[in-house]
Amino acid sequence: MNIQTADLCDAHEGKLAVVAPMFASYGGRSAFGGPITTLKLFEDNSLVRKVLEGPGAGRVLVIDGGASMRCALVGDQLAELAVNNGWAGILVYGCIRDSKAIGEMNLGVFALGTHPRKTVKRNIGEIDLVVSFGGVSFHPGHYVYADEDGVVVSASALL
Repeated sequence: MNIQTADLCDAHEGKLAVVAPMFASYGGRSAFGGPITTLKLFEDNSLVRKVLEGPGAGRVLVIDGGASMRCALVGDQLAELAVNNGWAGILVYGCIRDSKAIGEMNLGVFALGTHPRKTVKRNIGEIDLVVSFGGVSFHPGHYVYADEDGVVVSASALL
């Protein structure tokens, strides 16, 4: 899949939501996209593991981590799990860690930044609900596309 968000914006003007420019790319795959699965949690990545243990089937996990910059919601072990289970990418409204290792994996990973501290494990969070950040709402089953130019969201598949 050849993803170019600028071209998608041109071809589908008015039909896409464009996320505010806030993310950095950390994965080995700089462009990715697919159907959205969402998580809403705060400084607890227990549900991230549970979701990534399931088949990805080319989906993108969108994690609303409340923009916390105090710990990492995804590390190399979770990223490897995502690769092994066929996830296209992970978009984290929060931090990741093990960025060097993640950068060598065939996975798209966008996040606000990095942090070396891991999360607590309380199994608290919500799966597959509408989450909003960056001026955009992410609906489970809608589509997200990301590359070096940014992140866009569509109600239907564009590629």
